[in-house]
Amino acid sequence: MAVQDVSAADARGAAVLAARGLTRSYRMGEVEVHALRGVDLDLFDGEFVVILGPSGSGKSTLLNLLGGLDIPSAGTLAYRGKTMDWSDAALTAYRRDQVGFVFQFYNLIPSLTARENVLLVTEISKSPMPAELALELVGLGDRLDHFPSQMSGGEQQRVAIARAIAKRPDLLLCDEPTGALDIKTGRVVLEVLDRIHRELRTTTAIITHNSAIAAMADRVLTIGDGLVVHVDHNARRVGAAELAW
Repeated sequence: MAVQDVSAADARGAAVLAARGLTRSYRMGEVEVHALRGVDLDLFDGEFVVILGPSGSGKSTLLNLLGGLDIPSAGTLAYRGKTMDWSDAALTAYRRDQVGFVFQFYNLIPSLTARENVLLVTEISKSPMPAELALELVGLGDRLDHFPSQMSGGEQQRVAIARAIAKRPDLLLCDEPTGALDIKTGRVVLEVLDRIHRELRTTTAIITHNSAIAAMADRVLTIGDGLVVHVDHNARRVGAAELAW
């Protein structure tokens, strides 16, 4: 049975995202896989959440549903009180206007510079920030015209973060953003995500198997076997520089 985080809802008011009974099943050959088994959760304005769980627990499936990249088999998702319309057109608008994504692999276009990679998003957004400002916010104001091949992995991930925030999203969803990085570089990327959260007050959720990152969060949701099995509240958020793993 999913854990209900009633105290958080009472303290913070209406949720930006409210999931109820989210279920996702699919078939692999003759086997039916139950990736999510009825998840209930809320994400609140300006909150920094870490969703923690091992590989296969369902956390990436959950992020895909929260971000409108996939459709649930059952259950509902409401964005700012309005139940999600799962049509292609509605999901496209939701992803374009409300959600920024950061993935483990940077998905930059190698033939474009850092600035041009960010401009891909700003050109289709309603009220974007300048690409130069987005790159400045992630500490790459001096690398605007560099290509991905001229950057380290951590710098490429920071370009990906700049691209995600340039549209001024309501939600920033990050799937294992440090998974392809060493510890030192991973801390730098987490420091950038923390800075973005503090300066832009974007509701941020990081999905990770790395339990050390949980100390950065306001709340930690632990996923196991397709359910939210535990919810923790941190009395004090720890900065990325203090993390050790």
